Amino acid sequence: MNKPLNLFAITFVAIISIYLYVLGENKTIQIIKDEYLFILGLIPIGFVFLYFKFKLKGYEIVNFTQNNRPSLQSTILFFLIFQVVDYVSEDGFIGMISQWFMYWIMGIIALLLMETINYYKNYKQLQKI
Repeated sequence: MNKPLNLFAITFVAIISIYLYVLGENKTIQIIKDEYLFILGLIPIGFVFLYFKFKLKGYEIVNFTQNNRPSLQSTILFFLIFQVVDYVSEDGFIGMISQWFMYWIMGIIALLLMETINYYKNYKQLQKI
């Protein structure tokens, strides 16, 4: 199965490419600027993730969040539902695709939080030993 981080990198390139083609450079930069708070929110989450990752380097990592991973079908279903809602509420196709970057950022935040929680649980487990 593909790693989620690789999928996020591929989808980032796809989103930016579509934005540049459909919306142009100025609108693409404006969309990215509008999401600066979410991007800034990634910084502390990323630091905490890296802290636990380096603390647990060399130890076997148990995947505590294995059962919490949504299936690809449910992820696609949620995405399609949000796309229909965005199409209606954001006045058409352009408004709909302008939300993709926000969804991408929220996906990275969710992935980092899940991985950080997993590392934290592993860290606590090692402290008990």
